[in-house]
Amino acid sequence: MQQVDVLVIGAGAAGLMCAAQAGYRGRNVVVVDMGKKPGRKILISGGGRCNFTNEHASPHNYLCNNPHFVKSCLSRYTQHDFIDLVERHGLAYHHKTLGQLFCDNSAQDIVDILMTECQWSGVHVQLRSEVISVEKAQQGYVVTTSTQTYACESLVVASGGLTMPKLGATPIGYKIAEQFGLKVLPTMAALVPFTLHQHDKDRFDGLSGISVECEVSSECNTQFRENILFTHRGLSGPAILQISSFWRAGQAVTINLLPDLSVEQWLAQQRQDNPQKSLKNALATILPKRFVEMLHETNAIADCNVNQLSHSQINELGNYLHRWQIKPNGTEGYRTAEVTLGGVDTDELSSKTFEAKQSPGLYFIGEVTDVTGWLGGYNFQYAWSCGWACGQAC
Repeated sequence: MQQVDVLVIGAGAAGLMCAAQAGYRGRNVVVVDMGKKPGRKILISGGGRCNFTNEHASPHNYLCNNPHFVKSCLSRYTQHDFIDLVERHGLAYHHKTLGQLFCDNSAQDIVDILMTECQWSGVHVQLRSEVISVEKAQQGYVVTTSTQTYACESLVVASGGLTMPKLGATPIGYKIAEQFGLKVLPTMAALVPFTLHQHDKDRFDGLSGISVECEVSSECNTQFRENILFTHRGLSGPAILQISSFWRAGQAVTINLLPDLSVEQWLAQQRQDNPQKSLKNALATILPKRFVEMLHETNAIADCNVNQLSHSQINELGNYLHRWQIKPNGTEGYRTAEVTLGGVDTDELSSKTFEAKQSPGLYFIGEVTDVTGWLGGYNFQYAWSCGWACGQAC
């Protein structure tokens, strides 16, 4: 049996960050992970370039049963602190829309920085090591893995959620929480594309690859202004991924297809400027042509010239295009989801240290907890912030 001060389960963003911080405090730290490589989810994120934080990260950008929980860690280790860290390592990065920061070269650069920090702080990372059991000991915990048994004072569970099972996602973190009496909130796939009912799939056949900038809202009055993307399975794109975290089965999603203009005012102008133009051809100047053809073929828009539209038809068309409603059949699930909604109830944890209130020496950080960020680097920033906070205490 190997004696260590801190054992971290999970060599992902939060786990590696926590391990390095604990190591710098002089703690003897081992990280165990069942994968062949550290940071597997980091490597595929952002199209392989890792959207590693967001300049605008704040508690407002997170879903949690206790909305105040993330305030402490986000204020103690901010996006600017992580940017300072990567700049010290010479990372080349660039800004994208809405405050997103990406690696210039590869997501591997972020993993390399974390592994270098672990190396400098004396942390040992043991890969291909599956957790078999966890037991409470008189002093701390005993963790048996497929390669070794560890006795540790502090046990940090950073095992992630259920997303992307091909990368080895398992419910081990939730099982450990339940074993020690912590409440685990129901989980579901989030930041995930929608699938559609067959009648909508038939209607949208041929639209795959079309992207439209929209304002998408849910029944809980949350809205996002970004692109939607038609796929051969349903609807995707940043705005759809964002709203999926708020959507629940059976609800409709409302899409403003033309958020920058009033359809009624635009049609009034068209009646003056192009009275003999067909409505279909006029709409094709402000919406993708194939999308307009679909609306025409399914009789969603009138087959007439713009000057033939009645006032009621104009109002109806405005209402339709500004409040286009789709009722998804479901989502693509954990297979393609970016994060898991729900998880270990944050009411069970200290917001300062992430230690379980009823189990001293047991900590939960990262995606395994009931904290879900928006799309755009927010989930990584939570990983850095909670990893840093836990690393100061474990």
